[in-house]
Amino acid sequence: MTSNQTSTLNKPSNSDVRLSINNFDLLRFIFAFIVFLVHAYVLSGAQSLSILSKLFSSAIAVKSFFVVSGFLIFMSYENSSNNKRYFLKRARRIYPAYFCIVLICAVLGGIFSTYSLCDYWSLPVLKYIAANLVFLNFLQPNLPGLFENNTLQAVNGALWTLKIEVMFYLFVPLAVMAFRKFGRLSMLVLFYIASILYSVVMIELANQTGVDAYMELQRQLPGQLAFFIAGATGYYYFKYVAKYGIWLVALAISAFALQAWLPWVAIEPVAIGIVVVYFACVFKCVGNFGKYGDFSYGIYIVHFPILQVLVSYGLFKESPWLMLGVAGLLIISAAMLFWNFIEKPFLRKSSHYVAANHE
Repeated sequence: MTSNQTSTLNKPSNSDVRLSINNFDLLRFIFAFIVFLVHAYVLSGAQSLSILSKLFSSAIAVKSFFVVSGFLIFMSYENSSNNKRYFLKRARRIYPAYFCIVLICAVLGGIFSTYSLCDYWSLPVLKYIAANLVFLNFLQPNLPGLFENNTLQAVNGALWTLKIEVMFYLFVPLAVMAFRKFGRLSMLVLFYIASILYSVVMIELANQTGVDAYMELQRQLPGQLAFFIAGATGYYYFKYVAKYGIWLVALAISAFALQAWLPWVAIEPVAIGIVVVYFACVFKCVGNFGKYGDFSYGIYIVHFPILQVLVSYGLFKESPWLMLGVAGLLIISAAMLFWNFIEKPFLRKSSHYVAANHE
């Protein structure tokens, strides 16, 4: 049997229409909006908004994003004719808007900074641009004189997940090579276990030493890889999720209810993965939510700096709920501008977002 034949046998069938007509666009929008809502409370510190952090979890929303990425990115790779086409698709989707938000924040930062423009444009600004453009946000998260009185001084604290996404992109071709050489299921299990073991070690070190850096490391790779692998497993074994979905969801919800008595670090990625994949592809499609564009990415990358500016001027102090509404309108408007003038022009004509506009 040739390598091409082996590749064909290992490649899952995409004949199920639910792999192309689904609720992924809606879920991503919901996850991005949840992150905005929780960050609105965290950054503003307005106690009347504390209910947002009780109703929603930005951590679960981000982990759900990783599950979605695992499902869709492995599917994208399997549907790409070669590695070059795969990487170009990924770069077209993520980098133009990312590039722009980094530069926009750096330029507009001079307007909102407490420094004069002359003092603002200095080495730290150049370092911010250089580090953030290559996804090394942790090297320079702040800009001179910007948000100094805010609870957090980071310009765009949400961008940390983007470097993980990029590392996922690089990981996928290597993972598929391993699937074809050593077996898909065995490698998925191996990657998952390795990620869980890494998380357990980091959490234990944090508990024993009291050093917060270990928890920060746990939130990076390979700690988040388990959620990505959960999404990938949902894609490769979608027929089982479709067949036994309602029972799997029941088990996942039961696990959430009993998490205090379970080894939750090991179970959480599976539980979230089941719920996300089920409601994305198995649950009835609620409509073509992405017909007018995918605003979720824009919401995610613009919400943090917009909130930081509003907080820095104390606008959440008098009417927190009113400012939450204003912030939401500003963020959605900015996301729509990003989509129509930055993101969409870089997509291929074959993209379902572009095609949807012509239906």
